[in-house]
Amino acid sequence: MKKSHTVVKCSPFHLTPLLALWSFIPLCVCTPVWLHKFHCNINLLMLMLLPILSAFTGGVSFIRPAAAFRLRMTQTLSHSNSHSNSHSNSNSRLFSTSTPPTKPPPSPIFVTTPIYYVNGPPHIGHAYTTLAADVLSRYHRLSGNPSVLLQSGTDEHGLKVSTTAASLGLGEKEFVDGVSDKFRGLLAALQVEGSADSSQVTATDKDKDKNKDKLEFVRTTDDDHKACVSAVWKALSAKGLIYKGVYSGWYAVRDECFYNEGELVDGLAPTGAEVVWTEKEESYFFKLSEFEGRLLELYERNGGAFVRPASRLNEVKAFVKGGLNDLSVSRTSFDWGVKVPGDESHVVYVWIDALANYLTKVGYPNVENDKFQKFWPPKCQIVGKDILRFHAVYWPALLMALDLELPERVFAHGWWTVNGEKMSKSVGNVVDPFELIGKFGVDRVRWFLMSEVGFGGDGDYSEKMLVRKTNTALSNSYGNLVQRSLNMVYKNCEGGRFPEVVFYSDSDSDSDSSSELTENDVKLLDAVQNLVTDTHSFIEKQELHKYVHELEDVVRMANVYVEEEAPFKLKKTDFRRMEVVLRVLGEVIRGVSIVMLPVVPDGATKVLDMLGVGEEERCFRCVGEACLGGRAVQKPVGVYMRIDEIEEE
Repeated sequence: MKKSHTVVKCSPFHLTPLLALWSFIPLCVCTPVWLHKFHCNINLLMLMLLPILSAFTGGVSFIRPAAAFRLRMTQTLSHSNSHSNSHSNSNSRLFSTSTPPTKPPPSPIFVTTPIYYVNGPPHIGHAYTTLAADVLSRYHRLSGNPSVLLQSGTDEHGLKVSTTAASLGLGEKEFVDGVSDKFRGLLAALQVEGSADSSQVTATDKDKDKNKDKLEFVRTTDDDHKACVSAVWKALSAKGLIYKGVYSGWYAVRDECFYNEGELVDGLAPTGAEVVWTEKEESYFFKLSEFEGRLLELYERNGGAFVRPASRLNEVKAFVKGGLNDLSVSRTSFDWGVKVPGDESHVVYVWIDALANYLTKVGYPNVENDKFQKFWPPKCQIVGKDILRFHAVYWPALLMALDLELPERVFAHGWWTVNGEKMSKSVGNVVDPFELIGKFGVDRVRWFLMSEVGFGGDGDYSEKMLVRKTNTALSNSYGNLVQRSLNMVYKNCEGGRFPEVVFYSDSDSDSDSSSELTENDVKLLDAVQNLVTDTHSFIEKQELHKYVHELEDVVRMANVYVEEEAPFKLKKTDFRRMEVVLRVLGEVIRGVSIVMLPVVPDGATKVLDMLGVGEEERCFRCVGEACLGGRAVQKPVGVYMRIDEIEEE
């Protein structure tokens, strides 16, 4: 049974019954002359007041649908061509004729990855961190925020870099140039938006301008970063927060980190790195101990929102409550780093050097410049759990010392193992993301990494699981839904165009234009509309795995709808119903594909191209609109072909 939407008429202050009674007064035989005159005057007054009353009470016709799916029956600017003119959409109107309230422009958003240490080439862990930041950035842009900046880069100073370069017979700069290029290339291979080879970038000036301020890549060997580090040092020194002393203690070269005796586990650093004893090395110190109380207050603020997930926050709080010592911030045992201003026998300790990177590309120390004012502070800083201490303790303490606003959140994700074993060069199981993308495609890698494990926890990688999971989600579910639905439109609908369908009951027309949607149609459309609101909280909490799982659920629901409605059977029994079902499926695929763009931009873009969805329509605002009526489908091609299952030894 077809289920139409309810038509509701709102009159000012709900006066419709009183107005009807008032209009009856002149018809009364016994009405005195004075009342007739009074009635005429009041009628004139009410005609004058009616528009004013309507403005305050929303006195317009609107549709209250059986479900919440809001559909805009309109052709967009990108389709204002001869085809649109010849196939005018009879339903080109909003559900509600009231003007939506004007929203203030969204605040600019700054998202960061850590800068990656260049002692070796990128691995799957680097890809994971980068993808998470890209998903967040893409989501906010699709939400209508034009000012979203993602920053990544490479950390190129320190003792380990110097010794690795020497072991290869290379100068430090020659060595770091080669490795940094690989990390920059990883952004392009992963299709990070704004990177050189991203699917969103072409060589035209227009597109280059469009990608301005989307992505920054910082290198600690660049002059602008060195100037930033020097400015940070001078500011701390001017406040009396740096002093010279002597350091003795355990140092892990691999981690570029000092550890206390109580932190060692079986003679190793907590990360498993080997440590060496540093005996009485002259060093400058930052008065970290003075910030212990302020840091603990920070961790309690807003329900502990500064560090996530909550388990990591507890680790940080326990570390700080154990008492903070002043932090060694310079070294004299090597010289590959930024020289300490006024004392070139020292180089700035690598982590102070590295942490300052987040200030470099927004123009510090010029905090009055447009970019700093626009993007600072960061909304979310994604890091691995192994470097959480630096970002949740040292970093906020430095910002407090500099009187700068703190990031909204530091999120520490877990580590990846490979087939249950820790990744190790000696074992030979380090996963090369370039090889992975070359073998399986970028979308499969993105989908697997963003969905396989709860974001924040540890995960295990295996090729077998990647193939199985992406075959199920992308090939069998989403890809199959797209292929069979669009093929039916292409082969069975007139001109391969989506049919015009009445999605609402028209309250303003004398014609019979009841909704052609059934309860089953509306249920599915409503699920797609709700994708935008349901996934918003997942992004705000960095629950990226739940974002992907929500998409999987709706696609699964759409495939069940296909089986229940069976358009391939309706073709013979009820052709018009088949057209309605195919139009519903088209709008569902369009909406789902838009919400999939942050995760699998390559495949989702190809599907939207087949649907003829314009660039301006690829945003979350358009998910709840119905705009495909009269549009021709490109000849459907497979987007995610199934991969043969892999048997691992």
